[in-house]
Amino acid sequence: MELYSSSSSSSLLRVSGQCPEISFSSSVSQFPSGIQLNASILSKPRFQSLRICASVAAETQGLPRDSPQRLLKELAQRKQATGPKKKLPPKRFILRPPLDDKKLAERFLNSPQLSLKSFPLLSSCLPPSKLNNADKTWIDEYLLEVKQALGYSLEPSESLSDEKPAKHFDTLLYLAFQHPSCDRARARHVKNGHSRLWFLGQYVLELAITEFFLQRYPREPPGPMRERVFALIGKRYLPKWIKAANLQNLIFPYDDMDKLIRKDREPPVKSVFWALFGAIYLCYGMPEVYRVLFEVFGMDPDSEDCQPRARRQLEDVDYVSVEFEGKKLNWQDIATYKPPEDALFAHPRLFRACVPPGMHRFRGNIWDFDSKPKVMQALGYPLPMNDRIREITEARNIELGLGLQLCFLHPSKHKFEHPRFCFERLEYVGQKIQDIAMAERLLMKHLDAPGLWLQEKHRRLLMNKFCGRYLREKRLHNFIIYSEEVHDRYEHNRRLRNPATTAVQQAIHGLAYTIYGKPDVRRLMFEVFDFEQIQPKAVV
Repeated sequence: MELYSSSSSSSLLRVSGQCPEISFSSSVSQFPSGIQLNASILSKPRFQSLRICASVAAETQGLPRDSPQRLLKELAQRKQATGPKKKLPPKRFILRPPLDDKKLAERFLNSPQLSLKSFPLLSSCLPPSKLNNADKTWIDEYLLEVKQALGYSLEPSESLSDEKPAKHFDTLLYLAFQHPSCDRARARHVKNGHSRLWFLGQYVLELAITEFFLQRYPREPPGPMRERVFALIGKRYLPKWIKAANLQNLIFPYDDMDKLIRKDREPPVKSVFWALFGAIYLCYGMPEVYRVLFEVFGMDPDSEDCQPRARRQLEDVDYVSVEFEGKKLNWQDIATYKPPEDALFAHPRLFRACVPPGMHRFRGNIWDFDSKPKVMQALGYPLPMNDRIREITEARNIELGLGLQLCFLHPSKHKFEHPRFCFERLEYVGQKIQDIAMAERLLMKHLDAPGLWLQEKHRRLLMNKFCGRYLREKRLHNFIIYSEEVHDRYEHNRRLRNPATTAVQQAIHGLAYTIYGKPDVRRLMFEVFDFEQIQPKAVV
């Protein structure tokens, strides 16, 4: 028996790598060769694979060497011994080298979004890259069915001339049906194109239905009107319209829509419905939106489901315009209406529906002489117009002054005696027009942004508290006409004052839309009130 001192044993531990084999003779047991005396290795034995091989050999000892059963057992044991694979990070977290300038320029120049100069809004809603073979397969298989259900020509839209926006209708119609739950929604150009379409389409629908009901019911306040709008285009009612047009199989190709629960049925239908009207609006305009709503989907504003709940109504003793007296306008009247050449306003009938003729009784009052010039100066009114006759310009400016007075007329002043002598109806249309003006602005400004990002950006820019703040920054809240009983409360209580200033600011947008059209709404929003807050501030 060989004896070693403690110092020599510690030196052996340090130089264990140099001694490949150490043997001990003992009366108790005989260890095999190949033991490495390393403290870190002793805690984690290196002979696990040897034990596995020994167990495999024990199990397969009675089988022939070339037996398939033996090979399969050895393979199964080795798979068990192999540790779990290391998880790779998702592809979106793997950094890729940036594109060089040449490739980046080619991608932008070949993008369909930069192909149209005469239709910037339409161009911004096209997919960021060209459609591939998988997209064209869907178009070849299903697009004819969609166009037939909607009442469009079955000829390919690419055959139209470049001057017509409908040339790109097939592409937008394809994107409209690629909701987030479908197979093609994983492709980025399809996903972003669809989401940008539904982002625009929701505001198109709201503006169209709002204008329809304002002209159909010239005496009705906005409260019941909102209930009518919800009964037509609320998300719980959209599956009914999709089924009426036989489009449910294109949204749910593998499921029965009626058997799905609400949370699985309503989001895809809502997404497709909004995107569909975004595409129709871009290619054919608002008249076609009315046709598809009321003719294809069969919406009925006189149905029982569309009626508002019963409530106490204030008696309206004032006149309405002659064109609304004694009849209800239908959707054909609104879709086919074209203002005459010498009309005072961009939307004369909508103006008459929001500004009652009785407002002329306020002409020449104190507000007309004292406050109106200051308000018009702050808003940049009147705008220069090329009218053939001078009297047309003077009449428009008179109506503009009366409309501005109505925008600043709080309901506490005259509403209980004259329900329409307040800003409520102008405020209602102003909300919708500023929504669509901001949506179009964001779409053209952020070409690569998905719809959800644009939706959040839109919500943050048009918060009610900001709308009222921009009006107060112009010091226009001092010209709001309150009743004598509530004047002090609204002047000194911000919880009452701030919603009133928001309503006045939205009513101003509604008046600008009815008189001068959408360009003036953009001027007020982005130049006068600076909704995006990008203009330099004056240093005080």
